[in-house]
Amino acid sequence: MTTEMQEIAITEEKPLLTGQTDGAKDAELAARILLDQGQEHSVETPHGVLHVTLHGTRTTRRPAILTFHDVGLDGKSCFSPLFKFDEMQEIVKNFTLIHIDAPGQEEGAAAYPTGFQYPSMDTVAEMIPSVLQFFNFRTVIGVGVGAGAYVLSKFTLANPDSVEGLVLINIDTNARGWMDWAAQKLTSVTSSLSEQILSHLFSQEELSANTELVQAHRDRISKASNLINVELLWKTYNSRRDLNIDRSSCTFKCPVMLVVGDQAPYEDAAVRLSPCSDIIHIKSSHMNKCLEINCRSSCGHQVECNSKMDPTTTSFLKMADAGGLPQLTQPAKLTEAFKYFIQGMGYMASSCMTRLSRSRTTSLSSSYSMDGSRSRSRTLSQGSQGGQMPPSPSQTMEVSC
Repeated sequence: MTTEMQEIAITEEKPLLTGQTDGAKDAELAARILLDQGQEHSVETPHGVLHVTLHGTRTTRRPAILTFHDVGLDGKSCFSPLFKFDEMQEIVKNFTLIHIDAPGQEEGAAAYPTGFQYPSMDTVAEMIPSVLQFFNFRTVIGVGVGAGAYVLSKFTLANPDSVEGLVLINIDTNARGWMDWAAQKLTSVTSSLSEQILSHLFSQEELSANTELVQAHRDRISKASNLINVELLWKTYNSRRDLNIDRSSCTFKCPVMLVVGDQAPYEDAAVRLSPCSDIIHIKSSHMNKCLEINCRSSCGHQVECNSKMDPTTTSFLKMADAGGLPQLTQPAKLTEAFKYFIQGMGYMASSCMTRLSRSRTTSLSSSYSMDGSRSRSRTLSQGSQGGQMPPSPSQTMEVSC
């Protein structure tokens, strides 16, 4: 009788079961936190160490989304609002994200000593293959902003088989001319480093309005412990060379989406680079306006509008109410355009396009269906894993918000 009572008492206490349940919850919570914050790595390259943050699992069944930030930013400050946006999660859960910080630009990086020779833009681009090798990725989809767009372009030109697609935000492919050089010298005397970089990142309208975003970045840059590193990257970027993109030789072998805000500092450079084939509308419901980008309305001359890019694989996206950093100010619009771009490469064909609607002004044999899924006929005939964008003599894309 005593033995039976002891057995009942032991059975009902269940101390291990409760502990196991709490442990499972703690492990799940830790995994979510790790996924949100990312896994930080220091990657050795032939030209130095790169700070890299990986989000998601290292699945190589699809290309990774590889990002590179602009001057005055790092991977976190440049891309977090975009990739943490609710509607972007459909993409995030299907792709691995790799955020690369330019040398010495990550948060908390030690300041370089006086006289340190910062790597050139070409050298920084040459460091990227080591990152792909470190994570065992064969191909990537590149997303770059400003200086980062330039670096990813250099990487793509040197490693065309490693890039399935490029999203270039505020790209300027040209080296600084003499007038730009003189203006920069004058500005460096009359303005602080933080103000110079803010003028690079934001439009004059945003700076004049002194928006919360501008204030936040002014405070972050001016108080950065590695400000000397930021200055070195800024000088290096201003010493960049021409990309030497040639449309006749189809320099980029992958689909490219050019993105610029309607008031971005480098809007003219992006317009000169964009092709005439695509007409993209960004509608803002509260302003009831539609910005149309095409050869006649923007530059009046086909040579000015497109002398470098292949119009059959390039789309140009000009975003209303976006300012200088559309990935921060208009993540919803950019997310929809990014989904459309990925579908154009043959990925996520069943993705729900909640905001994006498209109308075609001409009938094409190789086209996208109304739900955003892509015809595979051209993709399969191309013989590439991701496929390429179909020719589009006149394509319209609308984003309503």
